[in-house]
Parts: sequence; structure tokens; C-alpha cells
Amino acid sequence: MPIKLRALQLPEDYEGIARLLNTVWSEPSTAKSLREADEKLYEVGHTWMDENGLLAGYDRERRVAFNADGEIVGYVWSWRAPWTEPGYMCNTLVVAEAYRNRGVGKLLLQHIADWASRLGAVALMAEVWDDNQAAIDFASRRGFVIERHAFQSLLNLDGNQAQLDAALSGFTESKEVRFLTLADEPGEVSEQKLYQLYKESLVDIPGYLGDVPEFNEWRKWYLQVDGYAPERVLIAADGDRFIGVTNVLHNLQTNGMYHEYTGVSRDYRGRGIAYALKIKAVQMAMNRKASYLRTDNDSTNEPILKINRKLGYLPLRGSYRIVAQLSRVLDRLPATDS
Repeated sequence: MPIKLRALQLPEDYEGIARLLNTVWSEPSTAKSLREADEKLYEVGHTWMDENGLLAGYDRERRVAFNADGEIVGYVWSWRAPWTEPGYMCNTLVVAEAYRNRGVGKLLLQHIADWASRLGAVALMAEVWDDNQAAIDFASRRGFVIERHAFQSLLNLDGNQAQLDAALSGFTESKEVRFLTLADEPGEVSEQKLYQLYKESLVDIPGYLGDVPEFNEWRKWYLQVDGYAPERVLIAADGDRFIGVTNVLHNLQTNGMYHEYTGVSRDYRGRGIAYALKIKAVQMAMNRKASYLRTDNDSTNEPILKINRKLGYLPLRGSYRIVAQLSRVLDRLPATDS
């Protein structure tokens, strides 16, 4: 029996999808976390063409590939949010290792390309590990090109006390800046102040695409994401104004922590605030006996990369953001067979 595609059967498929995603994602997922993410999402998409004739709005499509035994051996997810770059669809495609080079990836990509074309999209976007040459080659043959390069960095907190103490030595807090957590000043007023800080700083991240989500969507997808806790949202304030933030997530499976975001208001940059927030995050992670701290940064974001090196973060493999004109993907799919 050849590999076939079908729509998702939920909640039964969450386990199989999580197993596949955990072969490529840097932080493990679970059926529970996938289900919780789904519960935040719209049930029916709504798209339109904007004033420039480019796809706007939101929608998504998902398919699994299954074998003769009904086992899920491939998964593809294509989506756009209201704040996604006009015309673009974001994509995740993964195939079980034992089923690669057997046409499964092509089958999944063909389905998504056809669906995106019917919606009126003009470009597809995805990420691929920079050391996964097979995946890079697969994408390249279908018209994808590398647009950005980002790096992972890891700070090991287990058995590394002497190095950590040396990295943190000499740090003194600025008397002009107040440090607190969202748990210290909870509520929508504080969340709105954080939102304004994100709106200002997100768009300055090298390679940032699209718009900043409106407040309620930002809270769901940028603040209260899997692993969130208000006591791990570290804030720098000047009086009542929030001028810096780092949101640190905790993964219960690995006992690791992840810097989901660090940002500083433009007129406060160059004063060591990001460095102070990073140190606060390290101190918090050490106090909570976390195993590691991990972060991802664009290769051109030298200020943050410099801070990470100073604190002892070690570089890991990176990822490429790859993009393709949808017309090129559709043209190349019929001519490929792997």
C-alpha cells in the first residue's frame, strides 16, 4: 500500500504528530501542548486580498501521511496569522527518518502548495537546520532559497558553577533602573505596558517580518506561551515605564529554560539593560535548579550575540529561514521524484 495523506483525526493524532515534531524541534513537544495550542486558534479561517493584491487574513491547513499500518510517517502544517507578511504562508514539514527519500515529503509539499495557490498566496516560508543537508537539498530542488541564518546558544547550568560565578562577578544593578517580574505587578495594565514595549522592539529584530499582533493575540502567542509563568517575565522599569523585558520559559520535560524574547526600548539601548536582564535570567535559572538556558538569535544581531558569549553561552547548530515563490514550487514539483 502506498503512503497516503489524510486530514487530522484529533485528539488521537496529537501523539504521533508530537513524536514527529520532536525529531526536528529543539525543545520537545507533547500531545498536551499541541492540544493546548490548538485551543487558542480560530476554527474557521478568513482571508482576503489587501490593497496591494496580496493575501491577508488567517487560515491554516494540516495533513498527515500514513503507511499501511495506519502509522503517521509525515506531517505538514501551513498557516498564516493576521500579522503574517502579506502573501506569505508559514510552513512546517517533517517526515519520519525511515520514510525519507520515498516521495512522502513531495506528497505533503504538493498538497500544501496546491492549497496555498487556491488561497492566492505568492510565497512559502519555512525553517531548516543548517546541518541538515538532505533537507536543504530537498527544499533547494523545489525553489527555496536561504534568506536568514539564526543560531542557537546554550548555557549549561549543571556542574558549571565556577564558570557561572566568574561570568556573573562584578555585576551591579543600575540605581536608575528598577527590576521586577510580571508577578510583582500583575494585571492588564502591566501587560499593556509590556505590549507597547514589544511593539517597539519586535520590529527591530533583524529579519522580523509582518506586523505586530494586536494585544489579545500577542498575549496568547508571544507572552503566555507553553512554559510561561509571570514570575519568569523579567522587567526593567524607569519609574512606571517598562523599558526592557526578557520572557523565560520552562520546559518540564528537560528542566531547561528558554529565552523566548529579550527586548529593550530604543532610547534605553546601549546602557547595559539587556545585559542586566540576561544576568537576571541566569540567576533565576540557577536558583530554580534549571539544567540549561537556551536561546536563538539572528546571525546579524551582534549586540545580543556578544552578551551571550560574555555570559558563557556556547554556540550550537543554527537554522536557515528559507523562502520560495509559490509559482516556482509548483513548477518544480512535477519534475522531481524524491
